[in-house]
Amino acid sequence: MGMSDVEIRAALDRHWDASNAGDDAGEVDIYSDDVELEYPQSGERFKGRRNVLESRGNNPARRRFEIRRTLGSGDLWVVEYVIFYDGRPVPTVSIMEFRDGKIAHETQYFADPFEAPAWRERWRETRH
Repeated sequence: MGMSDVEIRAALDRHWDASNAGDDAGEVDIYSDDVELEYPQSGERFKGRRNVLESRGNNPARRRFEIRRTLGSGDLWVVEYVIFYDGRPVPTVSIMEFRDGKIAHETQYFADPFEAPAWRERWRETRH
């Protein structure tokens, strides 16, 4: 039997708390042993919890995460957030597929910020 949406949301909250605390082992606890993590922009794929742990635990940058929103139910969840690498913000989206209460597949998309064009100014609100 799978986890309820409330249980998955709590597991995601623990994941992000561990990520912000620099608790690498706690951060990867949410992943299945045979997880696949993909970064489409760089063409990288990491197979297995150990490889995800090592790739994140050896990141030389100081990381901080600000969650914008978490949406999902059942086995599919999407999290919008900003990762700060040594203070530099990188908007990110993670698409997470759960199996038996653990993430079995995750795809992360990273977007570099850009300046808003002046011609759209009269229609927009600027987020700070």
